[in-house]
Amino acid sequence: MAVAENLLNRQFTVTAPNHVWAGDITYIDTNEGWLYLAVVLDLFSRQVIGWALAEDMRQELVIDAFQMAWFRRGLRRQTGLLFHSDRGSQYAGEAFQKLLRQYRVQPSMSRKGNCWDNACSETLFGSLKVERLHGQHFATRQQAKDEVLDWLHWYNRKRLHSTLHYVSPMEYERKWKQRTAQEAREQIGFREEAVEKMESSNRFPLSHRPDDEIHLLMGYGF
Repeated sequence: MAVAENLLNRQFTVTAPNHVWAGDITYIDTNEGWLYLAVVLDLFSRQVIGWALAEDMRQELVIDAFQMAWFRRGLRRQTGLLFHSDRGSQYAGEAFQKLLRQYRVQPSMSRKGNCWDNACSETLFGSLKVERLHGQHFATRQQAKDEVLDWLHWYNRKRLHSTLHYVSPMEYERKWKQRTAQEAREQIGFREEAVEKMESSNRFPLSHRPDDEIHLLMGYGF
């Protein structure tokens, strides 16, 4: 198994989407046995962009969650994306590491036995269990799955997040997109204005300004 360095190093503040993702696994008890949940979190907005639920913790669980995130984000193979996880066999195993190499994603892993290195994922699971699962008893895995999926959709769309200035993850990304689009339009406007001034300067150099033409026509020129 491949254990990666802790490249994230608890730098949880990210300036744009799809720069740093984090993954983790938790479990929910039911009368039928454990239900395992794997998630992929975009640290920019804390949005859960991928998830998978299964009866076991095989590598397919984390692979399915990652691929869901990848296709939901509409990414192409790129460099620059960092994926952080713990050192569990699901993430360190060859199948998942091969997937990261295929998509040119840089792996990062928590230090041994240090859950705080992946604090954002741990906080998400804590919120899920306190806000939705606490005190509930599930007769079947399907009942637990329905509750988990309902909470995840609510979390992304509605849950206010203190880290995000008390808006939901999806709202935070929406505002960021609006802001960056406005900044891009302003930059285009600045460039167009600069080009216009340059073209005007080329048409009318200092030795031949528009007022020189007026003076010549009026007999004041030389």
